[in-house]
Amino acid sequence: MAGSLTQPLDRVQPGIALLPVTTRARMRAFVDLPYRLHREEAHWIPPLRRDERRRLSPAHNPFWNHARADLWLARAGGRVTGRIAAIEDRLYNERQGESITWFGFFEAEDRATAAALLTAVEQRAREWNSRVVRGPVNPSLHDSAGLLVDGFDTDPYILMPYNPPTYPSFVEEAGYRKVKDLLAWAMDLSKPAPERVTRLASRVVRRNGLKVRTVDLGAFDRDLAILHQIYRAAWDDNWGFVPPTDAEIQRLAADLRPILDPELVLFVELAGRPVACSVALPDMNQVLKLMNGRLLPFAIVHFLRRRRIIDQTRLLMLGVLPDVRRLGLYPLLMAESHRRAIERGYRRGESSWTLEDNAAVNAGIEALGGRRSKTYRLYEKPVG
Repeated sequence: MAGSLTQPLDRVQPGIALLPVTTRARMRAFVDLPYRLHREEAHWIPPLRRDERRRLSPAHNPFWNHARADLWLARAGGRVTGRIAAIEDRLYNERQGESITWFGFFEAEDRATAAALLTAVEQRAREWNSRVVRGPVNPSLHDSAGLLVDGFDTDPYILMPYNPPTYPSFVEEAGYRKVKDLLAWAMDLSKPAPERVTRLASRVVRRNGLKVRTVDLGAFDRDLAILHQIYRAAWDDNWGFVPPTDAEIQRLAADLRPILDPELVLFVELAGRPVACSVALPDMNQVLKLMNGRLLPFAIVHFLRRRRIIDQTRLLMLGVLPDVRRLGLYPLLMAESHRRAIERGYRRGESSWTLEDNAAVNAGIEALGGRRSKTYRLYEKPVG
């Protein structure tokens, strides 16, 4: 998946060798590195190694049908000290009219390692005729994205990243500047939504004759297609949005279906027409934290037992068709999701992520009692 650089980087950072990930052994080292670097981090959640391997595999992840990547390991003093990927997403560049190489899967023990890795991506970006390096994404904005810059004192929720507090300074010292902040909001599910929000939600339903229903697992493919259609239309004008392909949606659904709580996947219908939807997930990070990245038989048993007492949920998607946004469906979906989560026994939640400048959605979350809890930052640097 990676090729050699045209210029040796030891001239930039003496004593650091960059190894292209071209063998199974190096890919294994690439996947395993975070488990060593962060094993003492109290709030790092080890993802399943199987899932990490599949995320990087063209055979398992359809993202790579329209993207390419080069991966490197940094080695110093006889051991691996960092990793990074240079990623070119052709669909993104075509839709956005940009020429961007993304960096992702970034890990570094120290500033020198970080500088060497980022220099490698910048060199590759120039070879790919890109004008900007942006990131991190792992490997796209539809996956985990951004560097955590505040909120280091709590665990991340499902599918959200975590990094040590040093990483933002590593990137900034290499010449990168903020391009966009992605926000996470803590939700208190130990008490009902504010009365003014629930009254508004009830009024929206009555006034427009709306029906709110949950996902139908017996017609899952139909509802998945509806969700995809709403998501594409609702997010079309958002910064950086590129619609996921059908294959990418199918892969995500296959990954998430086993952990869905159907009561937290909602559709709003107007005169029988689906016009809005939301998806919240049980926070499986409460289980993954105990597994250390390995899905072994005893871990599966523990997972099944533990799943019953997961008490956190993440609201990860809201979508309202553009022609009905004036009806007030965002607060309706938020209030309904909040109410149903409480009924299902969840005590805490997170709404994430939202764009820092999405004023309408952010105001709705705040009206529901949401408190800004984490900020994930995307950086960029001109290279051409």
